[in-house]
Amino acid sequence: MSFAVNAESYDRFMGRYSTLLAPQLADLAGIQAGQRVLDVGCGPGALTQALVDRVGADLVSAVDPSEPFVAAARERQPKVDVQQARAEQLPYADGEFDAALAQLVVHFMSDPAAGVAEMKRVTRDGGVVAACVWDHGGGHGPLSVFWRAARELEPDADDESRLVGANEGDLRRLFEAAALRDVAETALTVAVPHPTFEEWWEPYTLGVGPAGAYVARLDPERGEALRERCRALLPAPPFVLEARAWTALGLASR
Repeated sequence: MSFAVNAESYDRFMGRYSTLLAPQLADLAGIQAGQRVLDVGCGPGALTQALVDRVGADLVSAVDPSEPFVAAARERQPKVDVQQARAEQLPYADGEFDAALAQLVVHFMSDPAAGVAEMKRVTRDGGVVAACVWDHGGGHGPLSVFWRAARELEPDADDESRLVGANEGDLRRLFEAAALRDVAETALTVAVPHPTFEEWWEPYTLGVGPAGAYVARLDPERGEALRERCRALLPAPPFVLEARAWTALGLASR
């Protein structure tokens, strides 16, 4: 899935969570000075920034299929090698990186197995491959309240829970199928404060991702019903939303 929205809309929708998740993923992958690293599906650059903070812009490369996101990432990180490309066809040589990371993107790959295989291909022998996806399947992702409300109104709503990577064990199985070594799965969590309900809700109206597309297709009456059901399911503001991301890490081998 390629996102056609502008970077600012994505920042308001998902960036409030992904910017907190990115340093944790970089820490888990053991990213440190001197390593050359790749951000696969970089979006506007939340994980890219975390990688730059650790190794410097000259050692970071990033790819994304979305033209608006690539433009934003290049503007925000002019010294980073940012290319428009799909995870399934990475424009790099075998073993070019010490680590390849994918934050919140495996479930949107057209072929997740091929995407992970490509991440392994471009990582040196013994290098790290790591990825994370929100726990949509277990109901502990940042969008879980939204999708619970949507399913109450429309039981067949496609709530992202069936996407590859969104359930415990998915990423581990993908990594093992790609013949990565020493595969381990864990969970990372973030806690995001929301001062008002409107601050939480408004980004859903910006058309970002499957949730934004779902809101956009509703007529005004059903849109208001969804909004008010979300309000009823959430704590009284201000509230803190905790979200969990399934995370897998493995070592590349030749």
